[in-house]
Amino acid sequence: MLRVGLLGAGRIGQVHAVNIAGHDRSALVAVADVNTEASGKLAAQFGAEVRTSEEILADSGIDAVLVATSTDTHSDLIEAATAAGKAVLCEKPVDLSLARAKACKVKADASSVPVMIGFNRRFDPNFATLRAALAAGEIGRAELLSVTSFDPSPPPLSYIRVSGGLFRDMMIHDFDMAGFIMGDAPVRVHAAGSSIVDPAIGAAGDVDTAVVTLTYGDGRLAVIRNSRRAVYGYDQRLELLGSGGLLSAANMLENTVSKATAQGVVSAKPLFFFLERYMPAYAAEWSAFVAAVLDGGEVPVTLDDGIRALALAEAATQSARTGRPVVPEI
Repeated sequence: MLRVGLLGAGRIGQVHAVNIAGHDRSALVAVADVNTEASGKLAAQFGAEVRTSEEILADSGIDAVLVATSTDTHSDLIEAATAAGKAVLCEKPVDLSLARAKACKVKADASSVPVMIGFNRRFDPNFATLRAALAAGEIGRAELLSVTSFDPSPPPLSYIRVSGGLFRDMMIHDFDMAGFIMGDAPVRVHAAGSSIVDPAIGAAGDVDTAVVTLTYGDGRLAVIRNSRRAVYGYDQRLELLGSGGLLSAANMLENTVSKATAQGVVSAKPLFFFLERYMPAYAAEWSAFVAAVLDGGEVPVTLDDGIRALALAEAATQSARTGRPVVPEI
């Protein structure tokens, strides 16, 4: 049984608490958050103790921690946890700074404990099936990947100001997905972004609409499209063109009923919120982490993966600012 301390009791911490407590091979032992009301409520819900992060890290009876705190604390907590001999599952991104993330990896690598980065979309059954079909040679060689990721509405401006920007906060999932599908890192990143959803986002120094093209060393291409506004729901799609065919993963809809009449064909909208869309993926992600720690296998999403995605995010941020292609620092 994996005894787990949860660092962070916010929205995503609450999702993870459900999976930790509900898994037959893990137990939620303690919860920490700077908001003691939030940690107290979550701990009471699952029969865990309220502690500080320092107390959790110092407890030799806790085997692993899940880091769901603000991004600017991730590297510090990864370093402290691995130094204490605890396995770590840390929400994306590793850090807001690529240099800091690389320094964190050096310290974490000095320990022998597993560190996994929380890119949950790899565990979505649709995306995982698409990747497996590619690996099985069902469409030949991958040539052109298209990733669509549109949020139904922007987050609050208070979040935008501390998020690190759309490329580090939102599109970083898609950078990781491109690596997951294409198998390696691009040699060039070209990005364009604007603030057309909400001018206040632009005034805060961010963009809300962006397109990025990734060019790989062998000529393959990936195109990523992000928007903070899709009024019809949470739009998450993949399309992969190969030398022998096409693979695509469509949206998850509110239901599978469609109506066809002389006026046209109508179906349900996509699921509206990311938690509805990706709850199965979060559960599968946690199962993979537990298995890696208890059974001694490799974690499926490494610190290197997290650093690669962050490097692409930094390159895209620079490219969008200058209008020029950028070689990522991977």
